[in-house]
Amino acid sequence: MFIEFVLTAIGLLFIWDYLYKRERKAIMSRAKISGPKDYPILGSALSLRNLDTESYITNSIERREKYGRMQSFWILHHLMLVVADVKYMEAILRSQKLIKKSSLYTFMEGWLGTGLLLSTGKKWFTRRRIITPTFHFKILEQFVEVFDQQSDVLIEKLKAKADGRTPFDVFPFICLAALDIITETAMGVKVNAQSQPELDYVCALAECAQIMGTRFISPTQRTDWLFRLTSPAKYRRQQECIGLMHKFTNGVIQERRQKLQAVNAAGKSSEEETSDDVGTKRRMAFLDVLLQSSVEGVPLSNEDIREEVDTFMFEGHDTTTSGISFCLYEVSRHPEVQKQLIQEIHDVLGTDLKQPVSMQQLNELKYLECVVKEALRMYPSVPTIGRETTEDILVEDLLIPAKTLISLPFYMAMRDPEYYPEPEKFKPERFSNEENAAKINPFTYVPFSAGPRNCIGQKFAMLELKSTVSKILRHYELLPLGEAVRPMFNVTIRSKNGVQIGLRPRNQL
Repeated sequence: MFIEFVLTAIGLLFIWDYLYKRERKAIMSRAKISGPKDYPILGSALSLRNLDTESYITNSIERREKYGRMQSFWILHHLMLVVADVKYMEAILRSQKLIKKSSLYTFMEGWLGTGLLLSTGKKWFTRRRIITPTFHFKILEQFVEVFDQQSDVLIEKLKAKADGRTPFDVFPFICLAALDIITETAMGVKVNAQSQPELDYVCALAECAQIMGTRFISPTQRTDWLFRLTSPAKYRRQQECIGLMHKFTNGVIQERRQKLQAVNAAGKSSEEETSDDVGTKRRMAFLDVLLQSSVEGVPLSNEDIREEVDTFMFEGHDTTTSGISFCLYEVSRHPEVQKQLIQEIHDVLGTDLKQPVSMQQLNELKYLECVVKEALRMYPSVPTIGRETTEDILVEDLLIPAKTLISLPFYMAMRDPEYYPEPEKFKPERFSNEENAAKINPFTYVPFSAGPRNCIGQKFAMLELKSTVSKILRHYELLPLGEAVRPMFNVTIRSKNGVQIGLRPRNQL
């Protein structure tokens, strides 16, 4: 009797799977969109069974060559539409309706909650409106000072590696510097990660980001209950890391809120409130903006604020680390580019290595901006993003069914030879003048995404990248030592064997 029940249940499951997919498959067929073989219940999951974070990128490129820029893919009963065709990519990114993040991101909610990265609908629009003033140029100008000071610490830490002969992985050094920068600008506190990399919060953030990256490409780890079942030890460690980070963030929020309440009770002005004990103007951190914000007259709760701060800690730390590291790598392999950069740095910043840089000076480093843009084209910090349809929707001439997962593979789009001739070559001149820039469709260059859900912190990121890279170049010559990078897919892009370069002290600019 039990066996009959099981067989009947399996049979009904197969019938449901067939009926559920039938109309969606017909839509894909009419649009002439194909993909890997779909099996009952399992979908196309078998084609991913041997993939790891490195081979995922190779597999994605192979699938593009086999099936084209538009592909259909089944993850169990979920239809995924892979869109690397700029016509449809642009329409999706521009859409005010297609702003819901893919449900594949839900495994990150335990850490980030439903902050700006993962929220949708009214909550997303409200948070976006609140957070946008944080990146006003006057606040960014204050952040440049933080970039410069933390880069000075980085320069000191790199001295031990600058023998001109020995390759080393620069990624961990950049990672700690980026963490120091984001904690000070987002929360207004210094964790001194570069000097104390063993701190609980620093280790927890790094480990949790790594675990999340692995989960992102693993069908058996994306769902919490499956992750807990298949990797119990890793699940427990993830929860421990999240607990440590939440405790730290909650403590900072509570302390800052109490200070703000005390200031308000004393009747001080906002100008007095933003000064320290000796009257020096205190920088406005991202956290301060949130603490003074409200929705329909109600202040944001500590939990509301924590999920936004945690989101910024994740997005503003991992992504800039990737961007800076790969930029340094490419400059080290292109001496003619490095020579031109040094000349520009000499012309704009002068020869005094102790002189702090200003936001205006960073904006004047035009060739460096081209170099950074080309590095981000080749190694976009976020190599792919996901959306999900909430209803049947017509995108250009393509009908996309409700509950379809949409994958936008930026890595593939920005290495497409139709849009970028010789895409594997590092050529900053692609962005070096108006004529070249005019040839680039803005929706083929999307390292910060585009449309209403574009990266709200892209100006912050560009300033941080330019500040850090220029600081390193002022002090060190970058040498092409060590192995070539082996890009691997994570939530952000990394290199399997690290980002190896060599350094030699630069006597003068």
